[in-house]
Amino acid sequence: MAMIVHPLHTQFGAQITGVDLKQVIDDTLASSLRQCLADHAVLVFPGQSLNPAQFQTFGEVFGELMPQQFKNYTLEDFPFIGFNSTNDLPRKNGKLQVRGENYHTDHSNELCPPRATALVAVQIPSVGGDTQFVDVRQAYDDLPPKLQQQVNGLRSLHVLQSSRSPRSFTKLSDEERAKIPSNLQPLVIAHPISGRSALYLNTGRMEGIQGMPEQEAYDLINSLYEHATQSKYEYRHRWQVGDVAIWDNRSVMHQANADYDPEQYRYLYRLMVSGDALRAAQS
Repeated sequence: MAMIVHPLHTQFGAQITGVDLKQVIDDTLASSLRQCLADHAVLVFPGQSLNPAQFQTFGEVFGELMPQQFKNYTLEDFPFIGFNSTNDLPRKNGKLQVRGENYHTDHSNELCPPRATALVAVQIPSVGGDTQFVDVRQAYDDLPPKLQQQVNGLRSLHVLQSSRSPRSFTKLSDEERAKIPSNLQPLVIAHPISGRSALYLNTGRMEGIQGMPEQEAYDLINSLYEHATQSKYEYRHRWQVGDVAIWDNRSVMHQANADYDPEQYRYLYRLMVSGDALRAAQS
């Protein structure tokens, strides 16, 4: 059966059917999948139910895998595969505190952030626990030309946790914190395949803007974030057991949701595909 690509949103995202990810993915199909990811930014493969070994093979179609940052959230026999589990989440006033709440792009403080992240839904609550994505390419395209000119060429220092972070991060020891890098990243990046410009935002890690007064910098960051996270740029994925999703961190931001019964179990496998140093868009 031939691969079928069904759009999930008017601007981005596609559901892929007609392929069995448990089978060997030949070079032709692999090339098509990589191009689909560059074009659509989010790919969803329903009903695949991959085991860790199959999931790792799938991820390798898109490139070399990136080691998981936190070993305590990593499968013992598969060091490139992490997991998101309800059992590891703290609670506050009876509500789960989910890692990944607030729109972001993964590990943006790395010199070479992951080009893509993927999940497999192993167990899902009956209601809630969705993942949302916003298209930061279209968000950039819709900025007024004058604002595009203003933000092109600007850089922000991405750190472990911004002094104005809207979300908390995993608590680390001093030794672990010392290993976490900080890097200047462009505020607008160019996709290495499509060439499209995109906003590069992660308010949990951005420590101002280089060469700009502090309050002015955060006002600009927050304004761009509010613009990019409008509902018109959003695709919300409602997980079903067996779903596989992969997204391009250079084209979308994503966020997790804690809007499900904390007594119901949510468990997903996670992997990341290694990336290259980000390239600033040309003004």
